[in-house]
Order: sequence, then C-alpha cells, then structure tokens
Amino acid sequence: MGTAELDGFNKTITIHSNIITYGKAADEQLTGLLREEVETLWNEPKASVHMFGENFCVVFSINAAHQPGIGIEEIIANVDSRNNYFRIEEYAHGNISFVDGLGCNTGYFKLENLYKGSTTAAHEYGHTLGLDHPYDLDHRGKGVPGIMFPRGTLVDPQFQYDPAKPAGVTGGTMHPMYRKVFATDIHAINLPRLKFSNGIAVVGEFTNVYHHDHADQHWV
Repeated sequence: MGTAELDGFNKTITIHSNIITYGKAADEQLTGLLREEVETLWNEPKASVHMFGENFCVVFSINAAHQPGIGIEEIIANVDSRNNYFRIEEYAHGNISFVDGLGCNTGYFKLENLYKGSTTAAHEYGHTLGLDHPYDLDHRGKGVPGIMFPRGTLVDPQFQYDPAKPAGVTGGTMHPMYRKVFATDIHAINLPRLKFSNGIAVVGEFTNVYHHDHADQHWV
C-alpha cells in the first residue's frame, strides 16, 4: 500500500510507502535491507505510464522503521495509507512469507526468506500494490522471471535452484533471487485508474491486521 503523488511539472508519479517491522526476528539492519531491496528493484525498470495525455515517470520512494514495541491498537487504528506493517519471525505457518491479500498493508515474513537478494520483500510489496501471481506458472523459454512469479514456478534451467535438475522436481523450480521487476509489472498496477485529489491517490487498501507470533499457540 502507498500513496501516489503526481508532479505535473516534473512529469513524475512517486509512490510513497513505509515499511514498518516488528516481531522477535526483526531488527534495524534487516528492516533497512528490506527497504533497499524494494526501492531498488521497483525503480530498476525506470518505467513510465501514459496519463492525462502525457507520459509520467514512475518513481518509488520507500521509507522503513523498526518498531519492536508496536501494539495491536496502533496497527488496527492506522489511517496513514503509506504504512505497511510486517511481522518477522523465524517460524511461520506454512513455512512461507505472506501478506493479507491483494492491495493490503499488512503481512507476516519468515526470516529465512529474507536473505540479501532474495526478492521476497519486493515480491510481497507487489501484492500490497494489488498485483497477483501470473496465471501461467510455466515460464520456460521466456527468460528472466518477473517479480510476481511465486516459488515453484517452472523456469529455464539457469534460473532454477539447481540448473542440473529436471523441471519441477526439488531444485528444478525458480530460485527467487532471479526475479526482476519489469515495466509490465508497474503497468499492471494500473495507475491511470486511480482517483487523484490534489495530486494524491491511494494505492491499495487498509487491512491493518496485527499478526501474533505463529510460534505462540495460545492466541489461535
């Protein structure tokens, strides 16, 4: 989730988002790593969109903060459309990181998924902007996979966990580190559909879900 800010003079649309982390596995260094990954990958295409009869360059401005003491009330009462809250823990149900739907502002990240270059944060950020996984998960013969392809996608051997493995077996699916953001991903956000008021529009919707630690079963 974020806000899109229209600058008619400089012909830019800047999407502002804040990444706010909490949980026992979150810290300032990791939070900074997630911020850098999201901002770097989503700005890499230098994409533009056609709106109001002109082309606008799309820029992503990502801020981040580690807030270990954040409470349930602060998240569920949030009214800042830039804020995205992610709990980070070593253990996650289903053994995967996830967000709370398409166009949301909350989720739960598994620490193991967040190594440098993993692209997990950038992928989940795409979901917060409303993007889904592609329908066809057989990407063989089509080159580098886009950022919204999920784990398990079939890809050319050089983009697999193990290039020597047959497609589809353990090791024979997409390694997330090879995913990239393309201009088509940014076009898929469909910025022209947004309703701008005084040059500002909201991208996504509030979910404001506080996630408990999955390792603590008493709240389930």
